[in-house]
Amino acid sequence: MRRGVLMFLLGLIAIAVPRAQGPGADSGRRNAYDQILDINVRDGLVYYRALKSQRGKLDGYVRELGGVAIDKESREAQIAFWLNAYNALVLETVIDHYPIQGHSTEYPGRSIRQIPGAFDRLKHRVAGRQLTLDEIEQTVLAGFKDPRLFLALGRGAIGGGRLRSEAFQPDRLEAQLKEVAEECATRSQCVQIDRGQNKVLASAIFSWREQDFITAYAGAAPPAFQNRSPIERAILAFVAPQLLTIEKDFLANNQFEVTFLPFDWSLNDLTGR
Repeated sequence: MRRGVLMFLLGLIAIAVPRAQGPGADSGRRNAYDQILDINVRDGLVYYRALKSQRGKLDGYVRELGGVAIDKESREAQIAFWLNAYNALVLETVIDHYPIQGHSTEYPGRSIRQIPGAFDRLKHRVAGRQLTLDEIEQTVLAGFKDPRLFLALGRGAIGGGRLRSEAFQPDRLEAQLKEVAEECATRSQCVQIDRGQNKVLASAIFSWREQDFITAYAGAAPPAFQNRSPIERAILAFVAPQLLTIEKDFLANNQFEVTFLPFDWSLNDLTGR
């Protein structure tokens, strides 16, 4: 009788306490998310209408995020987890309100910014914590001291990082982040080299995460740029390796102005484009 009671109590404990999920469960979860992205994302744009009509897999993936024990995993596994979590939560936030009908004149009509509190108030359960999207970016991802991560966030907007059609993977993370950096120099939403106007125009993300980029890249700027501001040196050091020869020659003259692009909050929606 006592043994039966003991087994019953152990069963209750097993239900109440979140289970640590091993590498196999994590790999399976990423594969499911990978399939969602492969089907619904094209060149950074999302089939939101189709994703909403068949949202079961995404909802299931997001639900599983809540009980994941990630803090003791490798740095690469943690970064991949949080990048995937952030981007998946943005997708779910959008389809929860899709089609978006906004009335604020401050943002485009169908922007994710028309969803009240999308980034700063709506809480999500991730890895046993209740976090907003802003908290994931500013407290979790910022802790890894790699500003490329901020360019890997789709943000549900044209001006965000190009949402990939694949999940971030721990064993391929460095190669994937290298691609993120390379893409920045070739996307007009991230960097523009305007030789006609004698300007380098950079994404507002560089200004939002100014200190992160300065710490990581300002010291690597060529000596010719030492009289420029720290954030200008960081931007130039970050993008220069990815530029064409004619663009590098333009920078070498050091006569240009660096300005920030207005962030484009238009929804990265492929439907109807």
